[in-house]
Amino acid sequence: MKIITFKPVKVPVLTKSLVEELLGREGLVHVSLDLGISKIKALVKNNILELDSVKIDLTELSKCIKDENGVYALKDGKFFKIAFFKDGSYYKLRAVSHLTAPTLEINGIHMHRIEGITPWRDAMEKVRLLKVKRCHKVLDVCTGLGYTAINSMCKGACEIYTIEKDPNVLEIASYNPWSHKLSDPRVKIVLGNAVDIVRKLPDNYFDRILHDPPRFTKVSSELYTIDFYCELYRVLKPHGRLFHYVGTPGRRRCKSMIQGVRKRLKIAGFSVLFQDAGGIICERVL
Repeated sequence: MKIITFKPVKVPVLTKSLVEELLGREGLVHVSLDLGISKIKALVKNNILELDSVKIDLTELSKCIKDENGVYALKDGKFFKIAFFKDGSYYKLRAVSHLTAPTLEINGIHMHRIEGITPWRDAMEKVRLLKVKRCHKVLDVCTGLGYTAINSMCKGACEIYTIEKDPNVLEIASYNPWSHKLSDPRVKIVLGNAVDIVRKLPDNYFDRILHDPPRFTKVSSELYTIDFYCELYRVLKPHGRLFHYVGTPGRRRCKSMIQGVRKRLKIAGFSVLFQDAGGIICERVL
């Protein structure tokens, strides 16, 4: 297994809405440059934001920042949007507001629930339903921005293996202040295909598994198979819990997909308990 070291890029980040909020202000302000995690004191004078030795022209910046949902970073004296096109896909850190955790967009599809809930709260709900407790060992399939791994750690998990196939996702996460706790030694990021990696994990090792795959497509279908579910069952301890994200049922096709997932989980040996927060919660009985 290839365990990688997560290296946060700690630079100021802001959004268009924050810049617009500061325009026209005068004097001492409390401003967050990490999307709401903390606030610092800064001075605004004639639409110039003064941060220690750095001065930012808010009027000019508001003209440059065009993306309403973009997140922008300041590095080496220049602002740039945390987004790029690589390996045939477009990756973007998408702001929900300037005071909460952003989501990840890949080719315009966001990776968290954002309607009526924040991405951070979404992750908290998944971990709460999974009932992660102190000293638990957690397997997190599909790292993304790392919110579920970090929330598992906040609940007391002492060892979290989180698997991510796409290094571009981790590059985006490195600029996201809400992802920076992935550098904690309790979190082990494994880069590679989850199907191959889980096969190498020991039997009865994890207390909890959070399986948060991309939506069902031809590319991601291997994460929805009976064979993969059997591997998850194998590495989970007896009476351990699995949260399998499937999305919110709406159309007939989506409902049919979820019914198929429930059926395959049962065939693999899981006892399906209930559905909530867009996921199926299961237990390994034996």
